[in-house]
Amino acid sequence: MKVALIHYWLVNMRGGEKVLEALCELYPQADIFTHVLDRQAISPLIRSRTIHTTFINKLPWAKQRYQWYLPLMPLALEQLDLSAYDLVISSESGPAKGVIVGPNSLHICYCHSPMRYLWDMYGDYLKNASLPVRLLFPLLAHYLRIWDRHTAAGVDHFIANSNFIAKRINKYYRREAVVIHPPVAIEDFFIAEQIEDYYLLFGQLVKYKRADLAIEAFNRLGKPLLVIGEGEMLPQLKRMANDNIRFLGKQPFEQVRHYLAHCKALIFPGVEDFGIVPVEAMASGRPVIAFAAGGAMETVAEHTTGLLFREQTPESLISAIESFEQIQSKFSPESIRGHAKDFGRNTFKRNIKQVIDAQLSDM
Repeated sequence: MKVALIHYWLVNMRGGEKVLEALCELYPQADIFTHVLDRQAISPLIRSRTIHTTFINKLPWAKQRYQWYLPLMPLALEQLDLSAYDLVISSESGPAKGVIVGPNSLHICYCHSPMRYLWDMYGDYLKNASLPVRLLFPLLAHYLRIWDRHTAAGVDHFIANSNFIAKRINKYYRREAVVIHPPVAIEDFFIAEQIEDYYLLFGQLVKYKRADLAIEAFNRLGKPLLVIGEGEMLPQLKRMANDNIRFLGKQPFEQVRHYLAHCKALIFPGVEDFGIVPVEAMASGRPVIAFAAGGAMETVAEHTTGLLFREQTPESLISAIESFEQIQSKFSPESIRGHAKDFGRNTFKRNIKQVIDAQLSDM
């Protein structure tokens, strides 16, 4: 069986690339197709496979400014010849599912999210964009939304990374989706013998992740908060923060493991499609204090692996932290880690193979 894996771009190693890694393990014979490739930024496992790029990869500054070429990506996908492949699995968050497959091919789309800048976050994206983008993007987005809806019809079967995303797929594409949570490398994390006196905020510092809520809350509480990550919001957050908040920037994985294992709890104030970081914290035996929306509703078991706050405000987060401090001794690191194992890599591979094999047998 010839297998093709389609991934939007390969310029870093985040959640989507971890899914691609697991698919590479499941289908070692598979070829990979992507718009842009930076070999130094991806894992040895992905790098070892045969990787084909679209013409976007040859355009100026494509590795750094691939977003510039979004208008050309539909055309680029349609130039790929996938007629010889029996199974095509597209990994969709940026444009990936719009490939043209053979009449006897099975096309499975693992959807991390319908493109957020076209659908649910379109207004936020436009509001925060530069003037040239605000003038040009509405016309481009109109064209891309038509193309995006049209290409959903070419997918034989959708798999969503969470129930939250399955609802979005139904909303924007009018398609049903099976839910299979993405893989988390539980075995890479450990439970520490001693907990240190700090809370942790970890992730990309962009607007929708609402790091500003955590900064405001900890300014008022005066409790120690460590912030790991980089992004467009970093200068503003540093200006906001009091001395009890430390910014560590980007950290190597060994340091991330250490800080996750030794924190009192992870603070997770944004709305994520799934949210791998909370599961990594739980794999370290640490509780999560998360906003009650998005993927956190599927990963955080309240009063067992963490607490949820119901309003996206500093006051609501402060109340959750104060409640946590009253009951923190009741959280069992072993029970928290046991819960995280439900999201392990082997579970993902077993579940997705079962779904794909069932679809292949029906052809």
